[in-house]
Amino acid sequence: MTDAEFLAALESARLSPAEFGHRAHLRAAWLYLSGRPFLEACIAMRDSLQRFAASIGKAGLYHETITLAFMSLVAEQMARHPGADWQTLLRLEPELCERDLLSRYYSPERLQDAAARHVLLLNPRAAQEGKEAAST
Repeated sequence: MTDAEFLAALESARLSPAEFGHRAHLRAAWLYLSGRPFLEACIAMRDSLQRFAASIGKAGLYHETITLAFMSLVAEQMARHPGADWQTLLRLEPELCERDLLSRYYSPERLQDAAARHVLLLNPRAAQEGKEAAST
């Protein structure tokens, strides 16, 4: 499936859950980030994910904090590897494929907070590290 076909299928909620696993989420993130400014890409990703979740009968599945955290991580790696296609990016930065990657940034409790599904929760681990660095 070409990138255009993939995005069209995602945006029209024609992908099955089997076709839209973690790597496919990363592909969508790369596609949106490749063609739009960061915040516009995040909005497009959110809209597509919410539409997809509703199409499979799981409207409450969308998670804002996880989505925006992964969008940020993908954008960061795209900036490190300008011009890399999504498959090359994943070869260069295989940690993006790790489903537990966010555990480096968030505790399970933080991601399970009900608010995390609806708003971006900041990473208290980074805030604590910042306090520690400022006091040294």
